[in-house]
Amino acid sequence: MTRVAAIDCGTNSIRLLVADVDPASGTLVDHVRRADVVRLGQGVDRTGRLAPEALERTLAMAREYHATCQELGVEAVRFVATSATRDAQNRDVFVDGVRAALGVEPEVVDGEEEARLSFRGATGVLAARLPGPFLVVDLGGGSTELVLGTQAPDAAVSMDVGSVRLTERHLHDDPPTAAQVEAATADVRTALDAAAAVVPLGRTVTLVGLAGSVTTLTAHALGLPAYQRERIDGAVLTVDEVLASCTDMLAASRERRAAMPYLHPGRVDVIGAGALVWHEVVARVRAEVAASGGELTYVVTSEHDILDGIAWSLTA
Repeated sequence: MTRVAAIDCGTNSIRLLVADVDPASGTLVDHVRRADVVRLGQGVDRTGRLAPEALERTLAMAREYHATCQELGVEAVRFVATSATRDAQNRDVFVDGVRAALGVEPEVVDGEEEARLSFRGATGVLAARLPGPFLVVDLGGGSTELVLGTQAPDAAVSMDVGSVRLTERHLHDDPPTAAQVEAATADVRTALDAAAAVVPLGRTVTLVGLAGSVTTLTAHALGLPAYQRERIDGAVLTVDEVLASCTDMLAASRERRAAMPYLHPGRVDVIGAGALVWHEVVARVRAEVAASGGELTYVVTSEHDILDGIAWSLTA
């Protein structure tokens, strides 16, 4: 067993997994799995730069993660940064800060590598009990990755739509106006048109959703009294249940969202956009599957995602 630390730094949150990995038996045993909202991508869509206060929040958390790794005797660390850092003109400041905080070189991965890691993390658990091909959708703050495959990715694409990006770009009112929703929806549909030219969505047998927006919307559909990871992980919902959850969340006021017991305070202002993206993805995949002569009836949520993929990569 090798004790590893996987760190995923996205547009809205930074997350840490410390786990013991045994590649021989295919087991991964968690010791720490945490997520912290730091909003690294604050304003990046508009300015093209990481804001100083966003950098400070993120680097402070990186230093905290470093202390945790030391306490637990971690042998190897991999730090992966995604959409916000890819887009930022001043990402060198971030890279230097992470190097100083953790003593490792952060990797600013492209969308293809992000998709590959997400696919490995999600299907490592699900492939034993659900049929493929799998379409794994990692819905983040700045981008959304779609990757299709059975044992390994066959096709992947990264779309520049996400909960933070669309909120900052379009959804300014509480709740958003019809015109704002229409503009955001148009962005997502344009991105999906381009994605469908790369990833054959109609081949999907099992649709798998990952990351905070999807897990929160699953908790909403289930009506949970709190965020319960064990109920959310592996949850199977009908397509109509997912679409209804998304529609309700997008229409909710900030006050109502803030009162939801399963919604992290750091997601209250962006979950509406996440709901919009997830609604459009699920509806589009169902339509593409039907056009190919099949039927998509259910959607699976996984708490195993890019973090697990990063952890596995450290033993490859």
